[in-house]
Amino acid sequence: MAKTVPEGIGIADTTKAVAPVCPFRDINWKRTSLQETVIGHTVGAMNENHAKLCPSPDWATFLHAEVMPAVAGERDLGDELIEVGPGPGASTDWLRHRVRRLVAVELERSAADALTDRFAGTNVEVINQDATALSFPASSFDSAASFTMLHHVPTARLQNQLLAELLRVLRPGGVLIGSDSLASDALHRFHDGDTYNPVEPASLLTRLQTLGYERITITVDYGMRFVAHKPDSSVTELADRRRAEPVGRQQRCLRAGG
Repeated sequence: MAKTVPEGIGIADTTKAVAPVCPFRDINWKRTSLQETVIGHTVGAMNENHAKLCPSPDWATFLHAEVMPAVAGERDLGDELIEVGPGPGASTDWLRHRVRRLVAVELERSAADALTDRFAGTNVEVINQDATALSFPASSFDSAASFTMLHHVPTARLQNQLLAELLRVLRPGGVLIGSDSLASDALHRFHDGDTYNPVEPASLLTRLQTLGYERITITVDYGMRFVAHKPDSSVTELADRRRAEPVGRQQRCLRAGG
């Protein structure tokens, strides 16, 4: 059965060489992604293309039929889930039926207000907050979600900070599920005048491992989907004990296989 992908999103065509000077802001941000960058927001404002696509029935159908079942269809998400960057709430509407409580973290005030109105009286709590600096205590949620929003975070450093925050607020053994679009000429054009910092799938694996996630699965076809877990408490406690041991003791254990 053919995939139904909204125009301008997902299909990865051959990426052509980028000229040294690019009219879009994303290239400069990408080149300096690990430097300290002074910016007003950790997620850039959406352009008119997104304003039309993201609230559309076609986009909701695409997410609900093609993307979300692949990462969460048969997965136990626990009772409490945090979603970052929900936008108009197409993914939120699907996820909220699979948990007892869903906290949607949205940076833009207008979008957060619209989400609050849309999900009033449901199990969704909307928070207007920066996902790179979450106010929740550690181990607050059973699962976390991020759908097609990472490429709107302007630097790799901030993307890593967001992923680290989700790891922090996950309970031991908790799961992160998500998706993002693949870099392509079409997607580049779709983000004209917009933040566009696509994530390379191979680099995402290393970044998630470095941050401390385990049992990571990344699937790449017309887009990228990922699942990663926070280590359970026994693994975390063992790692903490190993870090606290003197170096000589660690080396002896390694030589002895313990």
